[in-house]
Amino acid sequence: MIPGAPSEARWFRTSPRRDLPADVLERIVSTAFPRNRVLAAESLGDGLRNSNFKLRLDSMREAIVLRIYEHDPSLCRKELDLLGLVGSSVPVPEVLHAEPLALDGLPPFALLRYVEGITFRELVRNGDGDAIAQAAYSTGATLAAIGRFAFAKPGWLGPGPAATAPLLQGLDPVPRCVDLCLASPNLQPRMPPVLRGATHNLVWACAAQLRSLESESRLVHGDFGKRNILVRAIAGRWSIAAVIDWEFAVSSSPLGDVAHFLRYERASRPQAEPHFTRGFSDAGGQLPEDWRRLGKVLDLVALCEALTRDELPEPAVVELVELVRATVENRELELAL
Repeated sequence: MIPGAPSEARWFRTSPRRDLPADVLERIVSTAFPRNRVLAAESLGDGLRNSNFKLRLDSMREAIVLRIYEHDPSLCRKELDLLGLVGSSVPVPEVLHAEPLALDGLPPFALLRYVEGITFRELVRNGDGDAIAQAAYSTGATLAAIGRFAFAKPGWLGPGPAATAPLLQGLDPVPRCVDLCLASPNLQPRMPPVLRGATHNLVWACAAQLRSLESESRLVHGDFGKRNILVRAIAGRWSIAAVIDWEFAVSSSPLGDVAHFLRYERASRPQAEPHFTRGFSDAGGQLPEDWRRLGKVLDLVALCEALTRDELPEPAVVELVELVRATVENRELELAL
């Protein structure tokens, strides 16, 4: 990792939302593997809204993942449908069994085959430039493959998967969405008034450019950060092993995913670039004119939305505000952590 660079998604939990007693784990596993016993359960605590556990069973050599959908039960069906849609052309975990309608008082859950590898974030921390370049190229090509899936219209994705309601009704949804976030009583004490005003001015100054993206209806992962990209080396070359956590997927412009992946990239000390966007372009992905600047402005929606959350650790607030400030001032990140 670049010394002094922010750590992506530092506001995510490091422990599961729930503890699962042994008898509950056994009951869940028995729905798919009735003659298997749980030997070990390890929390995979990097998610904010759902709980994930790595399980080892007595008669299976490979580990599996138990994913419990706690925030919104409908997300289980949505994610299962998306994995089925993209699974033939995008590396994703294999679904072994799922109960999207819940079971015996438990929330909806899925049992997935465990994917061997490390997150892209871990690879960056290891500091191997060649490995990062190889994995970044593969990630860009994978993102282009994701964007080949199109829907009838832009908007939120529901089960099917199918586009449902617009991300925000009316004209200029991106600037208006940012304005709604800026007016949040949670965000206002976290962001100085001058910065709130400058953020408002920037998104509206870019409104005409942002309109060119509004009609795009491609599959967008919605959380295409380095913690949701698993990579591994095969025959000495690093490539993507799986894209995980599809619950935020929408029908929109792939530039949103491009901007999210490059959120912490610094032009003066590049790591993923230019390998990521070269892989994206070589695989057929298209970037609009002035895509770097436009992508950062588009990413303000996600950054400002995060600042509206009820519970947010102070270090995360500092990091998010710095990301917004760097975008507004059109400069590189200066936050040292």
